[in-house]
Amino acid sequence: MPRVKILYHDNCFDGATSASLFSRFYAAKVDPTATFTFAGKAHGLGTIYDEGSFDGDVNVVVDFRYSADAKLEWWFDHHVSAFPSAADEANFKAHPGAHQYFNPTARSCAKFLAETCAQKFGWDFSKFSDLVHWADIIDGAQFESPRAAVELAEPALQLMTWVENNHDPALKLRFIDALTTHTLAEIAAEPYVTGALAPILKKHKGSIDVIRARSTYDRKVVSFDVAEDGLDAYNKFVPYYLYPECHYVVGVSLGPSRAKVSVGSNPWHQQKRTVNIAAVCERYGGGGHPVVGAISLKTSDLPRAREVAAEIAEELRIAALKEV
Repeated sequence: MPRVKILYHDNCFDGATSASLFSRFYAAKVDPTATFTFAGKAHGLGTIYDEGSFDGDVNVVVDFRYSADAKLEWWFDHHVSAFPSAADEANFKAHPGAHQYFNPTARSCAKFLAETCAQKFGWDFSKFSDLVHWADIIDGAQFESPRAAVELAEPALQLMTWVENNHDPALKLRFIDALTTHTLAEIAAEPYVTGALAPILKKHKGSIDVIRARSTYDRKVVSFDVAEDGLDAYNKFVPYYLYPECHYVVGVSLGPSRAKVSVGSNPWHQQKRTVNIAAVCERYGGGGHPVVGAISLKTSDLPRAREVAAEIAEELRIAALKEV
């Protein structure tokens, strides 16, 4: 009865979905006697994987960065900045593990994982198709409109908001298990979700006014700073809801463990984007996707975060002026 340890992108709908899907795949196609443990990972400064990260009988990472540790057997990721260093990337390319998969063009890890497991191992994930569909919409920012992304009428979007704000370890595990045992509507109706979500949605509505008050729009770029407003987590689509014609967004926020610079491009104007945001963020020690990324600094480095945000915003303004 092997213990399979799954490390996943924490406080992320796609990360939780990927973790849940992998556990169902592994039990169905690899070892039905396996037991599973889960550990969320957050992007930040310093060592990504500590000494005890890979202490399972089988170790798995989904929707998070690569490790050259020989104890990592399974890996699925789609982030352009998946490799912590050039040496890690060279190691992967020279010695890819038999069960290590990387596709930086995939919109979501969940869909990439499900389709890869179907193609290579004959896993039928059809009963999870709705879950995979929504993970792909959410992580790929494929919403019908900014209004749909901000008004959160769909159960999946309510759960997206809940998971981004939940810091209760027990509820994280409950949620991961529920994703592949219940419908999204059923999970969204659970008291542990609705009870926590009510104040979150109230805060979300208030955050729209805060971001409106703190933001400026200059040369197709929205920039805002909510570090003094307690908005360490907020709906990243609000700026596009407020400024639908913008090309890029740069925001500064402050949480208990980090100062954060968030950078994004308008999902509804992707044809106009000329900047690889992951590459921009990597220059400052961050990363992400070509369309969205972030940089984390120590909380004491908030002044530096503001400097970085200003530099990136000006770079994006110059680029946006050239975009048709």
